[in-house]
Amino acid sequence: MSNVRKLWLGLTALLIVSFSVLLWAGGEIFRAAPPVPEKVAAEGGAVIYTRADIERGRTVWQSMGGMQLGSIWGHGGYVAPDWSADGLHREALGVLEIWARDSGAENYVSLSTEQQAGLQARLAAMMRTNTYDASTGTITITRDRAAAVADVASHYISLFGNDPATASLREAYAMKDNTVDTAEHRRDLAAFFWWTAWAATTERSTTSKVTYTNNWPGEPLVNNTPPASLWAWSAFSVLFLIAGIAALGWHYAVSHDRDEGTHRLPASDPFATLRITPSMRATAKYFWVVLALFLVQILMGAITAHYQVEGQNAYGFALSNVLPYSLSRTWHTQLAVLWIAVAWLGTGLYIAPALSGHEPRFQRLGVNVLFGCLLIIVVGAFAGQWLAVMQKLGLANNFWFGHQGWEYADIGRFWQWFLFVGLLLWLGLVGRALWPVLHGPPSESKAVVGLMFLSTVAIGLFFGAGLMWNEHTHISEVEYWRWWLVHLWVEGFFEVFATAVMALIFTRLGLVKASSATAGVLFATIVFMAGGVLGTLHHLYFLGTPTAVVALGASFSALEVVPLAYIGFEAYHTWKMGRATPWMARYRWPILFFVAVSFWNLVGAGLFGFLINPPLSLYYMQGLNLTPLHGHTALFGVYGMLGIALMLFCLRGLRGQVEWNTRPLRIAFWTLNIGLSLMALLTLLPLGVMQLLAAIDHGYVYARSAEFMQRPIVDLLVWMRVPGDTIFSVGALALSWFVFRLWVKPRRMAAGTPALQAVRS
Repeated sequence: MSNVRKLWLGLTALLIVSFSVLLWAGGEIFRAAPPVPEKVAAEGGAVIYTRADIERGRTVWQSMGGMQLGSIWGHGGYVAPDWSADGLHREALGVLEIWARDSGAENYVSLSTEQQAGLQARLAAMMRTNTYDASTGTITITRDRAAAVADVASHYISLFGNDPATASLREAYAMKDNTVDTAEHRRDLAAFFWWTAWAATTERSTTSKVTYTNNWPGEPLVNNTPPASLWAWSAFSVLFLIAGIAALGWHYAVSHDRDEGTHRLPASDPFATLRITPSMRATAKYFWVVLALFLVQILMGAITAHYQVEGQNAYGFALSNVLPYSLSRTWHTQLAVLWIAVAWLGTGLYIAPALSGHEPRFQRLGVNVLFGCLLIIVVGAFAGQWLAVMQKLGLANNFWFGHQGWEYADIGRFWQWFLFVGLLLWLGLVGRALWPVLHGPPSESKAVVGLMFLSTVAIGLFFGAGLMWNEHTHISEVEYWRWWLVHLWVEGFFEVFATAVMALIFTRLGLVKASSATAGVLFATIVFMAGGVLGTLHHLYFLGTPTAVVALGASFSALEVVPLAYIGFEAYHTWKMGRATPWMARYRWPILFFVAVSFWNLVGAGLFGFLINPPLSLYYMQGLNLTPLHGHTALFGVYGMLGIALMLFCLRGLRGQVEWNTRPLRIAFWTLNIGLSLMALLTLLPLGVMQLLAAIDHGYVYARSAEFMQRPIVDLLVWMRVPGDTIFSVGALALSWFVFRLWVKPRRMAAGTPALQAVRS
């Protein structure tokens, strides 16, 4: 049996086992999810909330932007509070105030330390006890607690309206006036917040001394502290990381020079004579849109960051009246995924005919139709989100055409289906162009082409995970499927696709033997998927997840970092490819962007990712600025840089007949990397560390509170983003200018001019 065949069998077995376990874990999450009651009643029978109130409240939350304005169970935005933690804390303080006054004291603060400790013990016992009756679907709470719940609801009714009493909080939270349109809907919203807080503080059963959210968030008033399982599996995750790195190191030591014979490099660029087909030429517009979306995304990021220091305004202008924070953040996060995805989709459409030399009938028409569909989806989805957040769409239409409220899965269900159909069209276009290679006689590169096609199939089909929930599906189930979309679709199969495309590019350039590339790509895919599939579970520690799933998530998310520990070898190998022969100077800047991918893979995905991945770390860091530290450096640093590199490779073929003035590319490369580094080191990292220390010392609510986030030092750290953001923006403009000049008044190469001379540095 050949080595490649063994790798294929190993990859197949790994995926079957991994997805079987992932599906089993999903079943356990669904089984252990906190129940949504038919009603919440006070002692004596007075009904406080019904299931309809809670479900309608969730719809209201989604319509106003959901996770883009504050967070639920730690997932979402970072300026407004985590509403689960905030509601829990306010309710607990309300009960303590009632008990303190009943004891004859003026208020809770006036009690002695001993008296406060006694009331806190009583409070924890009451709030952690599970009073849900499965036979009637009723949660019963004490009259004192019901009074506190009513006070918290009054606070949210005031906050999400335009009450002057809470105006300063709205400004601190970057909320527009009348975030929710009616008092009835605000009351429903308070019902949903209460249920999420109830799940965070109520023990699963009399035998399980942890809450439905594994004692998250940290709240001293109700004795929410990390359970023993988080400590144990965090320690084991470090052991798995060390063991995985050791195993990969051993493999590299014994095999890195194996079968490395002499390989003759081509005397000239094999792609220089590539015939550009009509469908390949039609992909140019995809890359123009990539840059347009990239520039708008940067603008939305600047607006979103500025809201943190000026609340509802932007330099005195009441911007929140037309572009609220929750909407600017929605568009910022979605545009990031969109422009990167469009870059990769365009690459697939360009590279497939280039590899096969086959231009199927009507291929250009298909490329153009897909492009039109993408434009309709972007405009339609964004218009629906604006109408939803401005409370103009109505709750009945929100799920299908407005704002679903789930971070990275915000677009309405109609637009999700439209995009899914578009991805299937993309899959068909790429597949039919590759068919002569896939169906043809065996060749050395056929396995890599096959892996690229399989990743294309996975990209098309796995977006369907975003269609697995409905409007009223339990939030724990929604989050399970949402992370299939965010983690597996973006971080999983797109990465396999990119790895295969890179290998095919280097193979066709004659820099790597096809047999070596095939084995390398298959092995890299196995190593990545070994931790990547089940590593999805590390996003689900505090979403109604049982301990067994926490253990799996901790163990396999640690293995995700293992291949990144040796990313330096990949970077060095890629750099060698760029210097292997003189004509590779044509590809210098795409190669350097590939090297940047390796660097940010190690730093953003590896170091900053493992910083927050272990259960105990994430218990304190979830929803703090250490999370976007990982998100920014991994999403742009890895996938954004990779999208730019692939785009530049395609442009080299599309516009290879004109001179490339690469000065703008040099500016773009260094300013994008420097700007991202400054953003991370001057703002996100120090602010995240400050919040972490505050969460450990004073509880999670304080680390997310207006009191903490409005401190002068926090304002200073947010303003410190300006240098990095400005430098980063210069890079985006330089990249856009470079591409613009390839089509507008380009300087064509003189006949017979060597390709190397056409590269002006």
